[in-house]
Amino acid sequence: MTQTTAVAEATPAAGLTPLMHAQMPLTAALGLRLDEAGPDRVVVAGDWAQERCTAGAVLHGGYVMALADSAGAVCAALNLPKRATTSTIESKTNFLRAVRHGAVTAVATPLHVGATTIVVQVDVLREDGRLAARTTATQAVAQPQTTPSAG
Repeated sequence: MTQTTAVAEATPAAGLTPLMHAQMPLTAALGLRLDEAGPDRVVVAGDWAQERCTAGAVLHGGYVMALADSAGAVCAALNLPKRATTSTIESKTNFLRAVRHGAVTAVATPLHVGATTIVVQVDVLREDGRLAARTTATQAVAQPQTTPSAG
């Protein structure tokens, strides 16, 4: 699952895709784009492609889950305390409609932001705006390790 630190402190997503790719290199390999980023809403998009499909030219569930997990990780990272990191510890996806063409968009919103976990809901939408999948993920909040001072 993903592990990341805060992708950005600012809401505008312009220029954040390369930072997302640096933090989570799989997002670059999957061709994902960070379209919007803020603590209350993150939007990550990808595209249908034949090489990302399973039988019947349907976008593979693993691609859809990776898209959702990436959007959820960015959302969680934007809700972290300074210097904390996050990692997915649980994720559940319901697949509702097939994606047979076009773009897919993951919209992540926090359901719970706590001291030790962040729960994120991610709706994956087809190009026609219909819900293709819904993921609920729990992200662990890892506080930075402190070293005792010499004394």
